[in-house]
Amino acid sequence: MRVLVADDHSLFRDGVVSLLEAAGFEVVDQVGDGQAAIESAQRLRPDLILMDITMPEISGLEALRQIRSILPDTKVVMLTVSEDDDDLFEAIRSGASGYLLKSLNANEFLEMLDGLGHGEAVMTRETTARLMRGFADLTHQQELSPDRLSPRELELLQLVAEGLSNKAIGHRLSVSVNTVKYHMKNILQKLGAQNRTEAVMMAIRSGLIKPEPSE
Repeated sequence: MRVLVADDHSLFRDGVVSLLEAAGFEVVDQVGDGQAAIESAQRLRPDLILMDITMPEISGLEALRQIRSILPDTKVVMLTVSEDDDDLFEAIRSGASGYLLKSLNANEFLEMLDGLGHGEAVMTRETTARLMRGFADLTHQQELSPDRLSPRELELLQLVAEGLSNKAIGHRLSVSVNTVKYHMKNILQKLGAQNRTEAVMMAIRSGLIKPEPSE
């Protein structure tokens, strides 16, 4: 996987690059601001961009929006210190494929990125729970009719909301991982959602599934 790293702290950026390269990723570039991230993405067309939120010139969130508009197939994962719910919600609304905190250890970080290749949202269960509970207070999504999704699709989305991986969902439903991916593809098409996290949020907002209960 070809990766672009965008972060204005060069020491942290160098550490992430070293970690990625040691794990077999091809780092095609590293930049220190949002404008440079947009330009590098256009030039190099990476598979994945790891991007901080707070950067000079253009913020990571604005860079995310611009990159998603010109390179819709490029995955963008926010890698940040911000635990602010507004940043989290805005990142997902803008098309981010994940939201990771810099406090993750190296193994957790690499495991999260590995899930991206399987179509999973790149975020911890704690972050997913924050997102799902908080989204109940937002009103920007259009409500869905109960018959938009089949009972099996709603069952699958509920398991996604609970933070289960594709493999775990397949085990719970006694189906293959490929079948889970097939159902998810259909769900995204039916809802017009950019990723599984957005699909879950839409279903929660409409009362079709429930957020993961608080611990």
